[in-house]
Formats: sequence, structure tokens, C-alpha cells
Amino acid sequence: MQIEQRLAADLGVDAARVRAAVALLDEGASVPFIARYRKEATGALDDTQLRELHSRLGQLRELESRRDAILRQLSESGQLTEALNRDLLAADTRARLEDLYAPYRPKRRNKAQEAREAGLGPLAETLLKTPSSEPTRAAAAYIAPDKGIDDSEAALEGARHILIEQLAEAADLVDALRKTLWQQGRLATRAARGKADPDSKFRDYFEYAEPIARIPSHRALALLRGEQEGVIKYKLELPEGREDLGVELIQRHWQLRGQLSPWMQATLDQCWSRKLQPQLENELVKRLREQSEAAAIEVFARNLHDLLLASPAGARVTLGLDPGLRTGVKVAVIDRTGRLLEHTAIYPHAPRNQWDQSLATLATLCRRHHVELIAIGNGTASRETEQLARELAQRETALTLQPVMVSEAGASVYSASELAAQEFPDLDVSIRGAVSIARRLQDPLAELVKIDPRSIGVGQYQHDVDQQQLAQSLDAVVETCVNHVGVDLNTASPALLRHVSGLNAGLADSIVAWRDEQGAFRNRRELLKVKRLGPKAFELCAGFLRIRDGDEPLDNSAVHPESYPLVKEIASAAGLDQRQLLNQPERLRQLDHSRFVSELYGRYTVSDVFAELEKPGRDPRPEFRSVQYEEGVSKLSDLNPGMQLEGVVTNVTQFGAFVDIGVHQDGLVHISELADRFIKDPHEVVTSGQIVKVRVLEVDERRKRISLSMKDPDNGNKGTQGAKPAAHQPSAPVREGSLGERLRAAGVKSRR
Repeated sequence: MQIEQRLAADLGVDAARVRAAVALLDEGASVPFIARYRKEATGALDDTQLRELHSRLGQLRELESRRDAILRQLSESGQLTEALNRDLLAADTRARLEDLYAPYRPKRRNKAQEAREAGLGPLAETLLKTPSSEPTRAAAAYIAPDKGIDDSEAALEGARHILIEQLAEAADLVDALRKTLWQQGRLATRAARGKADPDSKFRDYFEYAEPIARIPSHRALALLRGEQEGVIKYKLELPEGREDLGVELIQRHWQLRGQLSPWMQATLDQCWSRKLQPQLENELVKRLREQSEAAAIEVFARNLHDLLLASPAGARVTLGLDPGLRTGVKVAVIDRTGRLLEHTAIYPHAPRNQWDQSLATLATLCRRHHVELIAIGNGTASRETEQLARELAQRETALTLQPVMVSEAGASVYSASELAAQEFPDLDVSIRGAVSIARRLQDPLAELVKIDPRSIGVGQYQHDVDQQQLAQSLDAVVETCVNHVGVDLNTASPALLRHVSGLNAGLADSIVAWRDEQGAFRNRRELLKVKRLGPKAFELCAGFLRIRDGDEPLDNSAVHPESYPLVKEIASAAGLDQRQLLNQPERLRQLDHSRFVSELYGRYTVSDVFAELEKPGRDPRPEFRSVQYEEGVSKLSDLNPGMQLEGVVTNVTQFGAFVDIGVHQDGLVHISELADRFIKDPHEVVTSGQIVKVRVLEVDERRKRISLSMKDPDNGNKGTQGAKPAAHQPSAPVREGSLGERLRAAGVKSRR
């Protein structure tokens, strides 16, 4: 089957659409560009489908490359038969391909090879054909002291090595055993010798067994981590009462009928226990790991997507507060574009307790710069600092100040980064953190792209998964989100620009350098004057870059320059010029879309252009809203079972959701407490950044664990479960997944 046909079957779409997408990807087009501006070619495949297609394309091409290498090697060695060639061409997985190649693969010298060289191959064949016969008599004819075969026992031992290797290399047998073990096998774990500590975080796996195919990813990654750390041991077993199934399948495949001789029975037992079972155990545990890592990466990607597309507070002058106790609260004021205006430090909390002086300092800053928003980092002393901000807002009523709690996750990473040092070479690291907190409130996406996504803390077992795959997946999420929102060409940082379709770090730096030298871009065509930015890069990036108040009004929209003639035609049909058309979108509703469809502009393009002209440059992110934490609830001791609180979802895992309720410790809403109905995936109910109402179930102050519920007999969550992510998602690292002990999983330390 051709790769395009296989992809079409896997994705459930027409082969022609797949072929077009593959051609565009091979030409260097980005996924966002294809998804947004090449819908005619691909039949409107979306970002998710294109990402999956791209990933599968790489896998299938690797499979074809390996197939070609095997066919070439077998052909050159004269081992390629017509039947083998047919089987290799039909192999649809890497495992099947390697199973077929196993008997012919060049091997290191082993005991089976030595036995063949000693002339024991015919003995092995004889014993395989007559499995019920007494082998000693047949072996006597192969005694050869000059070849190291001193007696019948030695001859039989050599024949056994040959048979075990031969029996274990039957491709169809290995495939059948693999499927049987995956479908029926149980992964059993026990504590390693001397490691059975009752307080160990792996104690749930000291006596544990579960069908391998049904182990959830978080449990799989937990037990695999325990094995890696030497705390537990695992073994893949067949079901109780079916322990002989592996040997039975070997016997059935090789058609070894009748009562087997004790020697042959022992040979089959050793073939299974010493060769096939360990081999397949390693293979299937690797498969479990890969599937679990893929699931964990998907969870991380979904959470990151929700976080990046959180609602921005917008271009408003913002006061950033990075809370602290002994070291004080670092203060930074930024303007509407994120430029630092002024910074200082205040000491309202113990040990200095300069509350009134701090209020006066903040009031002066707010009046001087006409501050509208106060962004408070959610780390140490955050609730105390929030109280200070609220008192300030109550005093300075003329300013209409709005205090908002903002996630600090990753802020310290950015503050100490080379990027921050380049941006603020003369600023203390802590002041950089205050600037980042303020900017994150204005525009979460623009600020978070400066931080390695793995440092944001919305992953599940993120350090246990393949780091290259994780980085690729998260980079794809960032690329999708940045291009979905669009980027202001005249204010965007290099860190943001590098994620725009068609651009990279070098081109992003070149754009900023041109902007610094020449001033603001007046139109998109000026991009072609940027060093090393050619027509292809322009084609890929232009539609995602916005220019406000430029020469061309369409440059502040998602309409691609290649469609500007279409807009001119639409404006002409409406009896308006382009600027008038953008200010009178209601006139578009009087036009028939189909009249503009042509060979140059298909129906998808026409439809998208009309949709964009109705709301040009509209930010697709939800409207800003901040969480309202309960007054007087700022620490664990303030919580009591039964309390109804508002909080924000900081992380969604396979076993539940973590919620920040303003007490420095995120509580866990176990999956069983997310809704009154059964749910399989917490993402069915919640997303990262969503504002929800929760009820306190239990508080463990000693272990700093909070158990929460979103179940409400009065449907108290009806108004919040559908809420969009807010702009201030405090993030928390995911705790170990528990086997029903949700409180153990609930503890989350300070998020800094």
C-alpha cells in the first residue's frame, strides 16, 4: 500500500487530500499555513489532522526505509525468496518487519552457531520431526570428541541451542505470542529486596498486578519510575491457570503432536522462559512505556494549549508585584505595550512590616503612571500582598484599580534566562520577575513563549517521558497557538516572532533589527526588505502578522495578501472601498458568497475572507475574567470541609484536576468528584485556566493536601463548567497518580 493510501486509511480522509498535504509539507509549508490558507488543496484538514498526518508520515517513511534496507541486504546475500519478498512487502509494522527478518539477521557468534559448526544441525532437525522419540539414541551418532562433542549429552545440548533459536524466530509464532501477551498478560510488581518502606511513594506497587493493556498511563509511568529507581521489580505474566499458554502456542505452531519426550518438553519450556518470554516482556513493557509517554505528552500539550490561549487583560498600564516576605515585594510598572516604566521594592510584611509606607509608595506609582491593573504573583506571601493591593484599590478609587492573581510558574526561569538578560541587562533578577508577572496579565501568550514550556508546570510525569518527543509536541502547540491568535509585527518580541509560520530565530532577530533601524512597519510588503526573508518565507508568515494603523487596512487582519484582490472585488460589489467595507461589515451579509468563487479563490477561501472581514483583527481568545478568592481564606488552616469556594484549574491530569483556591496549595478534584455523571477523561469537564466552584471534602494540614469536589446537588457549577480559561492560570506540578488514594495525590507545593 502506498504511503498516501495508508495515511488516508489511518486518518479516514480522501487520498487526494492527503497527497496534497504531503506535497505542501515536503515543500516546506508549515502546518498553520496549510490549515489556514490551503484549505482548497487539503479539503480543510485542520491543525490536529495535519499534525497527525505529519507524524504518521515520518513513521511510515522510516518503515519504508527499513524495509528497503532489509530487502537490499537479503537480495545481496541471495536469501530473498519470492514468498519472503511478498511477506516483507505486506508487513505493516516495524515489529512484523523485524520478526520476518530475524532468522536472516547477521548474528554474533553464539552457542547455536557453534553447534551448527560442529555439525549438529541435522540432529536438531531430526528431533524436531520426531518430538516424541527418545533423543539419546539419535544423538549418539553425532558424538565427535575432535569437535568438542564428547557424549550424547553434549550433542543434545548443542541441538537444544539450535532448536531454541529456530523455534523463537518463527515470525507468525512471535506475532501470535505478542498479541496473546498484550491481550491477556498481567504486569505484576513487588518491592525490591530491602525497599519495602511503608512511607515510600511507590508503596501501592509493592503487591500489585493489572492487565498490561489496561494500565492507565499515569500508573504505568509511576511503576516504571519505581522500577528505574530500584524500588520495585516487575514481571509480565500470563493469567492464573494459563501459565502454560506460551508453551502450548509454540507446540501448536510447530505442529508438535502427540506425547512429547521429556527432553523436547524441556526444550519448549526453555524456549519460552529463557528466550521468548523475556524478549516479549521487554518489547511489551517498552510498548506500554511509549503509549503512556504519548498519553502524558498529550495531556501536557492540551493543558499548555489552554494556558497559552487564556484571555488577555489587554493593553493597559499594569503594576506587577512579585511577593516575598524577608526579601520584600518587588514592584514594576509597565506601559500598555509592556515597556518598563519604573521599578522599586517595598517591605509590607514581616519582619519589616512597613505596611503604610508600602501603600504610599504604590499609590504614588499608580497615580504617576495611571495604572489600571495590579498583577500579583501567586507564590510566597501572595495572599498577604493581594490584601495590600485590595486596600490600595479601595483607597485610590479615582484610578479604578483591579488586583488580579497571576501564575508565577516559570517566571524565575525567565528571569534568570539569557533572553531576560538581553532584554533587561541592568535589572536585578527579581525585578525581571515582577515585569514578567505584569506582562503575563496583559498577554499570557506573548510572555509565556519566552519560557521553555517544560518549565511552566502543566505536565504529567514530564521528566519521565521522551524529552525530544515532548519538546516537539510542545513546540507544535506553541506554533499553533501563536498563529491562531496572530502577532503584532511592530511590538512582538523575537521570542514570539520565531514561532510565526515561516519564521525562525534568525529571521525573528532580523525583523526586530530592521524595525529598530527603520521604524515601524507600514505594510506587510516591507517584510521583503528584511535581510534573508524571501518570497517563500513571506508567503508563509504574512497572513499571521498584524500591522495596526498601517498603510493597508487589511494588514491588521488574517486575510492573506494573496487574497487582497478578492477583497477589492467584494468591496466593489458592495459599492464601498476597502476601509469603508471594514467599518460596515453588515453590508457583507447582503452579498452572495458563491458569486466570488473562482478557479483562483475556492469556496473555503471565500468563506474565510468573508468571516474575517466581518470582524477584522478580532482576538479569538475569550473575554478576560479574574477569579474571586474567598476573603479570609489564605492558608490551609482557614479551610473546613463543606466550604464552597471559587478557584482556577491549574492542571488537568488523567486522574483529576488541580485547583488553586488561594491557599498556596492546590487541591485535587479526583476524576470521580468532577461531575455527577461518569467521565472517562477529565478534559470532558475542565480545562486549564477554567474558573470553577469547588467544595472542600477534606484537608490534611500535616501533609498539605486538599481534597475537593465539583459535584453539587444544587448544580452550583452549572454556570462555571463551561467558562473559558482566565488569564491567570496558576500552575502546579502534577503529583503521583494514586490508586484510589486521592488525598495522597493532592499535595502540591508552592508554585515558584
